[in-house]
Amino acid sequence: MNWTRVQSDMAKQGYVASDDLSMALHIALTLGKPLLLEGAAGVGKTDIARTLARAYDTRLIRLQCYEGLDAAQAIYEWNYQRQLLAIRAAAENGETGKTIEARLFSEEYLLQRPLLQAIRQEVPPVLLIDEIDRADEEFEAYLLEVLSDFQITVPELGTISATSKPIVILTANGTRDLSDALRRRCIYAHVDYPDRQTELAILQARCPDVTAHLGAQIIGFVQALRKEDLEKKPGVAEMLDFSAALAGLGLADLTDDPVQLQAALTTLLKTQADCGAITTEIAQRLAGTAG
Repeated sequence: MNWTRVQSDMAKQGYVASDDLSMALHIALTLGKPLLLEGAAGVGKTDIARTLARAYDTRLIRLQCYEGLDAAQAIYEWNYQRQLLAIRAAAENGETGKTIEARLFSEEYLLQRPLLQAIRQEVPPVLLIDEIDRADEEFEAYLLEVLSDFQITVPELGTISATSKPIVILTANGTRDLSDALRRRCIYAHVDYPDRQTELAILQARCPDVTAHLGAQIIGFVQALRKEDLEKKPGVAEMLDFSAALAGLGLADLTDDPVQLQAALTTLLKTQADCGAITTEIAQRLAGTAG
């Protein structure tokens, strides 16, 4: 497999990957190393993992990171309710000692969270560790054993080695700096907003019914809108929603109906301040220069 094959596999699933991204994916897959994707929210980082899972017909296992995430939510925990019921049942049956303890801390009572699930699949899955920079630095330490050796230590059971090695994709939005230790274990790629040609190809792949004229206008409009002073710039997903909204409204040209164009902006603008900033006049100016 070479990087153009990866690019082709992604394209068949509707994801238009740049040459740099395709090369990074190829290297990560070839070396069996995690791929760290950094970039602004909305540029399509998460969709890369979804697309890989579809392209290689395998399971996608997602770990959504957040502040306070710990091993219990990410790796494993014990089913305490079932353990308590088992203890009560054992007491009623007169069972005591190490026999009960061994049974309580067995596979039967182990709840597998995403990281443990990912290394125990027969077919290598795609493991998406989404927005890793939202998790605490302490959580990064939990990841190191998994990303270095693809194994997890459960004190009561010992070390669980990977049945198969997952394809690991980590995403980060720049919320905080990631540790050098984590970065060293990953292949790195920065994902930016697509250029005009790439974004037009994405639109054509996802919304083939949009005419060439309207498609060119949509991409020109959205890319111009990103240059405005906005709290949240519209991403690729919002661009596709905008296209679908225009199709639903029956618009064939962005300048046809200012009222309906303004209504469709709800798919692109996600805060009250941004909605107020892009007035009908500004929208018409952008529409007039798009294309």
